[in-house]
Amino acid sequence: MPVHIVNHPLVQDALVDLRDKRTAPEHFRRAANRISVLLAAEALRDVATEPVVVDTPLGPADGRRPESGVIVVPVLRAGLGMLDAVLELVPYATVGHIGLQRDETTAVASRYYAKLPGRLESSLVLMIDPMLATGGSAVAALEVLRAAGAHTMRMICIVAAPEGIEVVERHFPKVDIYTPVVDRALNAHKFIVPGLGDFGDRLYGTT
Repeated sequence: MPVHIVNHPLVQDALVDLRDKRTAPEHFRRAANRISVLLAAEALRDVATEPVVVDTPLGPADGRRPESGVIVVPVLRAGLGMLDAVLELVPYATVGHIGLQRDETTAVASRYYAKLPGRLESSLVLMIDPMLATGGSAVAALEVLRAAGAHTMRMICIVAAPEGIEVVERHFPKVDIYTPVVDRALNAHKFIVPGLGDFGDRLYGTT
């Protein structure tokens, strides 16, 4: 399965803060920022690079930069809580947005917004969505990206459920998933257990 469990100690430390129901929104945002930077670094670990030469104050120096563009696509609204952190890591990336609304009764996701940059076919597309629960939203977003021409897609999430992973793998077997944890299961309301609650509500203080 294309699932990469990120066991970095600092990732796991931030995850504990995010899970804790006592974590206030301002501290939740900081933990979300920390974990997102580290997850993005892992997801981009093997990105192809090309040699470059830069002039330092003391002379030329060899270096390497990614040879293809990186496009970051948050799934609204919760994915926005990870975006700034990823852009700190890859400030040259371009950004697209996909808006999905999940029906609370059926858990089916419907698209209400999509704005994507060009050159998806030649870029590495990093989709960010903190919670991979049923997999419906992830698959819907990946279908939007594929229809727009994306070939190389990866996704990062903060908490995943086995059900969501199975759905993504079935529809997009070549999409790698980077997450620090695969939790036990979904409950009757399609929330991840033990999870961390509603990420967007906790991020924005709307609980």
